[in-house]
Amino acid sequence: MIYRLNGKLIHTEPTFAVIECGGVGYKCLATMNTLRALPAVGETTVVYTHMLVREDAIELCGFATTAEMNCFKMLTSVSGVGAKVGLAILSVLTPEQVALAVSLGDSKPLTKVGGVGNKLAQRILLELKDKIKKLGITEPINTAQTPAAAISMPAGNLSQAVGALAVLGYSPEEVLPFMKDIDQNLPVETIISQTLRAIGRQ
Repeated sequence: MIYRLNGKLIHTEPTFAVIECGGVGYKCLATMNTLRALPAVGETTVVYTHMLVREDAIELCGFATTAEMNCFKMLTSVSGVGAKVGLAILSVLTPEQVALAVSLGDSKPLTKVGGVGNKLAQRILLELKDKIKKLGITEPINTAQTPAAAISMPAGNLSQAVGALAVLGYSPEEVLPFMKDIDQNLPVETIISQTLRAIGRQ
Protein backbone atom coordinates (compact mmCIF):
# COMPACT_ATOMS: atom_id res chain seq x y z
CA MET A 1 0.00 0.00 0.00
CA ILE A 2 1.34 3.41 -0.98
CA TYR A 3 0.61 5.84 1.86
CA ARG A 4 2.41 8.98 0.70
CA LEU A 5 4.23 10.34 -2.33
CA ASN A 6 6.98 12.94 -2.04
CA GLY A 7 8.23 14.07 -5.42
CA LYS A 8 8.04 16.52 -8.30
CA LEU A 9 4.68 17.63 -9.65
CA ILE A 10 5.02 17.10 -13.40
CA HIS A 11 1.45 17.43 -14.69
CA THR A 12 -2.06 18.39 -13.62
CA GLU A 13 -5.52 18.18 -15.16
CA PRO A 14 -8.93 19.06 -13.68
CA THR A 15 -9.32 15.58 -12.15
CA PHE A 16 -5.78 14.37 -11.43
CA ALA A 17 -2.14 15.19 -10.83
CA VAL A 18 1.05 13.31 -11.71
CA ILE A 19 3.82 13.10 -9.12
CA GLU A 20 7.25 11.85 -10.19
CA CYS A 21 9.10 9.81 -7.57
CA GLY A 22 12.33 8.02 -8.39
CA GLY A 23 11.76 8.43 -12.12
CA VAL A 24 8.23 7.00 -11.98
CA GLY A 25 5.21 9.22 -12.61
CA TYR A 26 2.25 8.34 -10.38
CA LYS A 27 -1.16 9.48 -11.59
CA CYS A 28 -3.32 10.47 -8.63
CA LEU A 29 -7.01 11.20 -8.90
CA ALA A 30 -7.57 14.35 -6.87
CA THR A 31 -10.18 16.73 -5.57
CA MET A 32 -10.33 20.35 -6.67
CA ASN A 33 -9.34 21.36 -3.14
CA THR A 34 -6.17 19.27 -3.36
CA LEU A 35 -5.36 20.48 -6.87
CA ARG A 36 -5.65 24.09 -5.69
CA ALA A 37 -3.28 23.33 -2.80
CA LEU A 38 -0.54 21.89 -5.03
CA PRO A 39 2.48 24.01 -5.99
CA ALA A 40 3.40 24.96 -9.55
CA VAL A 41 4.37 22.20 -11.99
CA GLY A 42 8.06 21.38 -11.56
CA GLU A 43 8.08 21.94 -7.80
CA THR A 44 8.30 19.30 -5.08
CA THR A 45 5.11 18.33 -3.29
CA VAL A 46 3.67 15.73 -0.91
CA VAL A 47 0.33 13.95 -1.32
CA TYR A 48 -1.26 11.29 0.86
CA THR A 49 -2.69 8.42 -1.14
CA HIS A 50 -5.41 5.83 -1.07
CA MET A 51 -5.35 2.93 -3.52
CA LEU A 52 -8.50 1.91 -5.39
CA VAL A 53 -8.51 -1.71 -6.52
CA ARG A 54 -11.18 -2.73 -9.03
CA GLU A 55 -11.54 -5.68 -11.36
CA ASP A 56 -10.46 -3.64 -14.37
CA ALA A 57 -8.04 -1.10 -12.84
CA ILE A 58 -5.84 -0.07 -9.94
CA GLU A 59 -5.78 3.68 -9.29
CA LEU A 60 -4.36 6.07 -6.73
CA CYS A 61 -6.23 8.94 -5.15
CA GLY A 62 -4.04 11.77 -3.88
CA PHE A 63 -4.91 14.19 -1.07
CA ALA A 64 -3.23 17.32 0.23
CA THR A 65 -3.93 16.39 3.86
CA THR A 66 -4.49 13.27 5.93
CA ALA A 67 -7.81 14.79 7.05
CA GLU A 68 -9.05 14.84 3.47
CA MET A 69 -7.82 11.28 2.91
CA ASN A 70 -9.54 10.05 6.08
CA CYS A 71 -12.75 11.84 5.14
CA PHE A 72 -12.66 10.23 1.69
CA LYS A 73 -12.29 6.79 3.25
CA MET A 74 -15.24 7.42 5.56
CA LEU A 75 -17.41 8.72 2.71
CA THR A 76 -16.66 5.79 0.44
CA SER A 77 -17.53 3.38 3.25
CA VAL A 78 -21.14 4.51 2.79
CA SER A 79 -23.21 2.29 0.50
CA GLY A 80 -23.79 4.04 -2.81
CA VAL A 81 -20.80 6.38 -2.44
CA GLY A 82 -18.03 5.40 -4.81
CA ALA A 83 -14.69 7.07 -5.43
CA LYS A 84 -16.17 9.45 -8.02
CA VAL A 85 -18.82 10.76 -5.63
CA GLY A 86 -16.36 10.90 -2.73
CA LEU A 87 -13.95 13.01 -4.77
CA ALA A 88 -16.82 15.21 -5.97
CA ILE A 89 -17.96 15.88 -2.41
CA LEU A 90 -14.44 16.82 -1.32
CA SER A 91 -14.06 19.05 -4.36
CA VAL A 92 -16.95 21.20 -3.10
CA LEU A 93 -16.64 20.78 0.67
CA THR A 94 -13.62 20.69 2.97
CA PRO A 95 -13.22 17.76 5.38
CA GLU A 96 -14.21 20.15 8.18
CA GLN A 97 -17.45 21.06 6.39
CA VAL A 98 -18.30 17.40 5.74
CA ALA A 99 -17.60 16.49 9.35
CA LEU A 100 -19.69 19.38 10.64
CA ALA A 101 -22.60 18.54 8.32
CA VAL A 102 -22.64 14.95 9.59
CA SER A 103 -22.29 16.01 13.21
CA LEU A 104 -25.23 18.44 12.90
CA GLY A 105 -27.31 16.15 10.69
CA ASP A 106 -27.44 18.86 8.01
CA SER A 107 -27.84 17.45 4.49
CA LYS A 108 -27.96 20.80 2.67
CA PRO A 109 -24.18 21.17 2.14
CA LEU A 110 -24.01 17.66 0.66
CA THR A 111 -26.87 18.26 -1.77
CA LYS A 112 -24.90 21.14 -3.30
CA VAL A 113 -22.57 18.54 -4.80
CA GLY A 114 -23.40 17.35 -8.30
CA GLY A 115 -24.55 13.74 -8.24
CA VAL A 116 -25.62 13.85 -4.59
CA GLY A 117 -29.37 13.98 -4.23
CA ASN A 118 -31.32 14.29 -1.00
CA LYS A 119 -31.71 10.51 -0.62
CA LEU A 120 -27.97 9.87 -0.89
CA ALA A 121 -27.18 12.82 1.38
CA GLN A 122 -29.50 11.43 4.04
CA ARG A 123 -27.89 8.00 3.70
CA ILE A 124 -24.43 9.54 4.20
CA LEU A 125 -25.62 11.29 7.35
CA LEU A 126 -27.30 8.17 8.72
CA GLU A 127 -24.45 5.74 8.08
CA LEU A 128 -21.71 8.07 9.31
CA LYS A 129 -23.75 8.96 12.39
CA ASP A 130 -23.96 5.24 13.11
CA LYS A 131 -20.17 4.97 12.80
CA ILE A 132 -19.78 7.81 15.29
CA LYS A 133 -22.13 6.07 17.73
CA LYS A 134 -20.12 2.85 17.43
CA LEU A 135 -17.04 4.83 18.44
CA GLY A 136 -18.93 6.05 21.51
CA ILE A 137 -18.66 9.71 20.53
CA THR A 138 -22.24 10.51 21.53
CA GLU A 139 -21.68 9.22 25.06
CA PRO A 140 -19.74 11.08 27.77
CA ILE A 141 -16.18 9.89 28.16
CA ASN A 142 -15.51 8.01 31.38
CA THR A 143 -12.57 10.02 32.64
CA ALA A 144 -11.86 7.44 35.34
CA GLN A 145 -10.86 5.04 32.59
CA THR A 146 -8.77 7.47 30.55
CA PRO A 147 -5.09 8.29 31.10
CA ALA A 148 -4.28 10.97 33.66
CA ALA A 149 -2.93 13.22 30.92
CA ALA A 150 -6.27 13.19 29.12
CA ILE A 151 -8.80 15.96 29.68
CA SER A 152 -12.49 15.53 30.41
CA MET A 153 -15.10 15.63 27.67
CA PRO A 154 -15.88 19.29 26.86
CA ALA A 155 -19.30 20.76 26.23
CA GLY A 156 -20.75 23.17 23.67
CA ASN A 157 -18.79 23.84 20.50
CA LEU A 158 -15.83 21.75 21.62
CA SER A 159 -18.09 18.76 22.12
CA GLN A 160 -19.58 19.22 18.64
CA ALA A 161 -16.07 19.44 17.22
CA VAL A 162 -15.13 16.14 18.89
CA GLY A 163 -18.12 14.47 17.28
CA ALA A 164 -17.34 16.02 13.91
CA LEU A 165 -13.71 14.90 14.05
CA ALA A 166 -14.92 11.34 14.52
CA VAL A 167 -16.16 11.55 10.93
CA LEU A 168 -12.51 12.02 9.95
CA GLY A 169 -11.49 8.94 11.92
CA TYR A 170 -10.19 10.57 15.13
CA SER A 171 -11.22 9.23 18.54
CA PRO A 172 -11.89 11.58 21.48
CA GLU A 173 -8.72 10.36 23.20
CA GLU A 174 -6.70 11.43 20.15
CA VAL A 175 -8.14 14.93 19.75
CA LEU A 176 -8.90 16.13 23.28
CA PRO A 177 -5.26 16.83 24.24
CA PHE A 178 -4.96 19.12 21.20
CA MET A 179 -8.11 21.04 22.16
CA LYS A 180 -7.14 22.09 25.66
CA ASP A 181 -5.86 25.53 24.58
CA ILE A 182 -8.55 26.25 21.97
CA ASP A 183 -11.20 28.88 22.71
CA GLN A 184 -14.49 27.02 23.09
CA ASN A 185 -16.39 30.09 21.89
CA LEU A 186 -14.92 29.81 18.40
CA PRO A 187 -17.14 28.43 15.61
CA VAL A 188 -17.13 24.63 15.46
CA GLU A 189 -15.52 24.60 12.00
CA THR A 190 -12.69 26.82 13.27
CA ILE A 191 -12.11 24.53 16.26
CA ILE A 192 -11.93 21.55 13.90
CA SER A 193 -9.42 23.33 11.64
CA GLN A 194 -7.21 24.41 14.56
CA THR A 195 -7.27 20.89 16.02
CA LEU A 196 -6.28 19.34 12.71
CA ARG A 197 -3.43 21.84 12.31
CA ALA A 198 -2.20 21.00 15.82
CA ILE A 199 -2.32 17.28 15.04
CA GLY A 200 -0.47 17.86 11.77
CA ARG A 201 2.40 19.58 13.57
CA GLN A 202 3.15 16.46 15.61
